Amino acid sequence: MKGSNKLEELVILSGKGGTGKTTLTSAFAALSDSLVLADCDVDAADLHLILNPTIVKREPFVEGNEAIVDPKLCTGCGYSANFCRFDAFRKEDDGTYSIDTIRCEGCGVCVRLCPASAIKFEERHCGHWMVSKTRFGTLVHAHLQAAGENSGKLVTLVRKEARKIALEEGKKLLLVDGPPGIGCPVISSVTGADKVVLVTEPSLSGLHDLERVSRLAANFEIPVYVCVNKADIAPKLTKEIEKSVKESDNKFVGTIPYDEALVQAQIKGLSPMEYLSAAGRNHIEKLWENIWETN
Repeated sequence: MKGSNKLEELVILSGKGGTGKTTLTSAFAALSDSLVLADCDVDAADLHLILNPTIVKREPFVEGNEAIVDPKLCTGCGYSANFCRFDAFRKEDDGTYSIDTIRCEGCGVCVRLCPASAIKFEERHCGHWMVSKTRFGTLVHAHLQAAGENSGKLVTLVRKEARKIALEEGKKLLLVDGPPGIGCPVISSVTGADKVVLVTEPSLSGLHDLERVSRLAANFEIPVYVCVNKADIAPKLTKEIEKSVKESDNKFVGTIPYDEALVQAQIKGLSPMEYLSAAGRNHIEKLWENIWETN
């Protein structure tokens, strides 16, 4: 990124939750003077807890349709309910029917079959997305409702809006806090990115999930950088992870030791770079430098 006018997209991922992905994202945000942030962990977004954003734009996220019974038109015949493969219909005390929106898959069969035309097929509001201002720059983030569908599509929407804003504002970096795991939201987060940072921890589950997300990232032929958080809680396993990464096509960029001050920073809603000692900040600064200097 140094000396470049091109917008670069850096995505922070982890094979599992709880490795410190969002904490590292907030630290990197403090180290860049020209960025837009995107929180693509839409199922459990929490970057806003550290950045304390001021929302300037809020839009609904609509995906698919859901069937809704009009009780004034429903005759209680139960005809459509007999054809519902998802057992979404519920009989009410007055003899009419209602539809459980959690169970409804939006197939529309009941709408077509209802003899009284009592079922409407309305847009499904699954959540919302927002544009906010933070002390580090613009943040695009979202909230997906419980049982909300198509989190991958919402991730794509968040990234697209964040990239649009970054280009309009002439920023150099689009910093993405991606979701954990290897599912559809992760694929939507990493597609078309310039660099991927994988955050892991020295545990057997951390190593296993690092290997899984590494294989996923390899399919996109994007440079992958690996760091180990809480590295000193299991030094032997940290060395094993480092050795494994160096034997692969990925690049090992460093470690972060366990630090109680990181917990306090989160409680206070601060980035690690706003709270840690100089020694603590130095570990993260080295990671940042290694990511941009390693080819």
